[in-house]
Order: sequence, then C-alpha cells, then structure tokens
Amino acid sequence: MKIVIVGAGEVGSHLAKMLRNSSNDVTVIDNDNERLQRVTSIADVGAVLGSPTSIEVLRSADVAAANLFIAVYPRAMQHINIVSALIAKKLGADKVVARINDEGYLDPENKLMFKEMGIELMFYPEKVAADEIVENLRHSSTAESMDFAHGKLQVALFRIDEDSPMLEIKIGEFAAMMQDEQVDFRVIAINRSGDTVIPRFDTKFQFHDLVFIITKCEGVPVLMKHFGLSRINVDKVMIFGGSVIAEMLARSLSKQLSDIKILESDKERCYELAEKLGGNNLQIVNGDGRNSDFLLDEGIKNYDAFVALTDSDETNILSCVAARKFGVGRTIAEVENIEYIHLAEDMGVDTVINKKLITAGRIFKFTLSGKARLVKYISGTSAEILEYTASASSKITKGALKDLDFPKDAIIGGVIRGNDSFIAVGDTIIEAYDRVVVFAKSDAVRDVDAFFK
Repeated sequence: MKIVIVGAGEVGSHLAKMLRNSSNDVTVIDNDNERLQRVTSIADVGAVLGSPTSIEVLRSADVAAANLFIAVYPRAMQHINIVSALIAKKLGADKVVARINDEGYLDPENKLMFKEMGIELMFYPEKVAADEIVENLRHSSTAESMDFAHGKLQVALFRIDEDSPMLEIKIGEFAAMMQDEQVDFRVIAINRSGDTVIPRFDTKFQFHDLVFIITKCEGVPVLMKHFGLSRINVDKVMIFGGSVIAEMLARSLSKQLSDIKILESDKERCYELAEKLGGNNLQIVNGDGRNSDFLLDEGIKNYDAFVALTDSDETNILSCVAARKFGVGRTIAEVENIEYIHLAEDMGVDTVINKKLITAGRIFKFTLSGKARLVKYISGTSAEILEYTASASSKITKGALKDLDFPKDAIIGGVIRGNDSFIAVGDTIIEAYDRVVVFAKSDAVRDVDAFFK
C-alpha cells in the first residue's frame, strides 16, 4: 500500500515507523528539514521537503497514487491538515484522514459535511484519549478492561504481583480451578518482560506478567476474585494537570460523578478552566501535584481514582506511584514516550494512556481489509486487538478453527453472533456476519487480515 503522511512530528513519525514496518510504501512531507531527518533516521521512508498545502509539493510526493493520505501536521492550526487532505483527495488519493483540534468538527452534521467533501476520518487525539479514560473509569474493578459489541465481550488485563494467588499457576491448572464457576473465558496473551506470548496450557503465570483474558462481562468479577482483585466504584476523581485532555475528561466526568478535582500549577490556566467548566461537583486548585504535602492537604486519600495528565511523563508516573501509596484504588497516567510504558506498568500504574498508540489504532484500520471494524493497540505490547466481521467468502468460515492453519502468533478469543456471544475454541466454526475478536502480534496482522477478506 502506498501511504503519504503530512507531518513529521511525534504522531507522524510514529505512524511512519509503524506503517513502514507493515511493508507499506511510505512517504513523509514536512517543511521542517530537521523533523524529516529525524523520521528518516528511524524508518525507511521517503521524504519530501515543502509546504503540506502546496499542490506542487503534494504532486512531487505522488499523492495521486496514494491508497491512504494522513494529515497529522504538528503544532499547527487544523486548517493545514484539512486543506492538505482535501487537495490530496482532489488529486486522486484513495482515502484521506486528518488530525483536528476543534471538538466542534466532530459534531455529527459537521462530520457528515467533511465526509461528503472526501475526508474519511477526522480524529482529535486528545478527545479520543479523554474518552478512553472515561471508559476505563466506568469499569468498577482494579482490572483494566475493554468492551466489544457494547459489552457483550470484554478483554480484561490482570497483573501478576508478588502476592498474586495466580503466581506460578499453569493456565491448564487455572482452567481446572474455574470449572465449577460456569464462566467461559480464554487466556489470549501474556506480556512478559516486553515480549508478547501466545500462551499454551502448560504456560505458567510469572511475576510481573500482564495477562489478557477474554470473557463475557459477567465473568470479569469471578476472574477478579481468583486474581485477588477487588471491585472499586469510582465516584471521586483527582486529576493532576490542567491539559486539554484534563479539560475534556472533567467535562465528561462532571455529568457522572459527585466529586472531580483538578490540580494545576499555572494560575492563569486555573482561571481559564474555572471559566470553561464550572459546576458544583468540580474544583480547580492552584498548586503543585508533585508535592506530597499538597496532595494530602487536598484530601487525596478520599479519592477513588487519580489521573495524571501533565506534559511530563516522569511526573505522571511518579505522581501515580505516590497516589498508590496514599491508598488511591485506581491510577491512570498519560505516558507519551513509548519506552516509558513498561516502566510505568512495572511501577504499579494501573492504566497507561498514549495518544500515539490510540491514533495509530484508528488509522491502521484503513490499511487492512474492509472487514476490520476496530483496531486497538495494547500499551506495552507488540500486539493489537482487532474486531472483524466475517463474510460468506472469508477463509475464516471454511471450517473449524483447529483445521484452518490460523497464524500461530494470533488467537481468536471470542465471537458475537447476533445477540449472543461466546468464547472461541478449536471446534468453533465462524459464520458469515459473525463479529470476531482477535488478538495478534504485529507481524501476524497481515496474515490474520487475509482470513477475513
């Protein structure tokens, strides 16, 4: 696939590296030569120096032959991305997507207008990140989880700590322990020391493992009990940092929770947030959330969850560690340096939010067959969770799963069929129109996609 990316900033560079690793032909356009040099040093991509809105520059990048055009110009007004995307579409690019920074553009009537103009997807990474945090806080457990088909299936993430009752237990032994619980589930992956393992029955849970399990929503509490985790009903949230994500998050949570408090060190930003947000259940406090005494004075021990959204990864990680020590049940940190994600998880941060990975999942779907409904990158792993819709002609429907030679670095976890959902096993036969949840290592995604075409 030929892909043209406008913008060699953090998001553009990450996309260039990821998409080039998937054997695509990638070209990056930017008017900053230093940024272009950085992206070409980390990925084997073409580089075009010039204005992203110049027709001549876009033609020199052969935009007319592009299967996918991605406008993610950094630190700029959104009109640069929108204009370049519209020109690319007019020049002949097949699909175009654009990054925006105006939430109003995502209103249904505005999205429809831009789609009619030719832009297939507009995405606001900060908005997507805020929505993901809201979704994470909605689950009343210490286990991170994600929903499929409006909660019919859930993939839950469990960490194996030194006092975990699952430590050194084989998956086969765990399955035997669960026989009387009448809960269908499947261990679909383990992240171990930075490597993603597709488990077998004799695989043991080890210290520091991150275990991914797919089950129906009613199975999550039972699994939590066996992993020694407790339920937490989040009603009070403390947010450290008054960023754009924090503003969007607070606005959403204020409609659901009784107490939201934002800690922000910049006094002018505090005034701005107070004017924009307001509300009896929301407080904006000027102060340094890195100071333990300040956190105690602001009653951190009384909060159910702590969300760190400053512009410093290190600050976000360490403040979540401090919140844990003060007894806060759930911690979430924005960590933009991908190299720090494992560090954050190892230090006990419950959930890591990374805008680049969220954005990558949204865009990567456009490089797959039209049967891919959703792609979600999993923080700290080299894997994705994908949701496909099978068709009558799909290879995946031609026999029982055990007989299909499905990629060894991927596993089918669950199936949604009409109003029913179930966990996939070897004898399962996928039918046309089934929605299928797949966990796949990055190098297996193309092979998985071929089964659903």
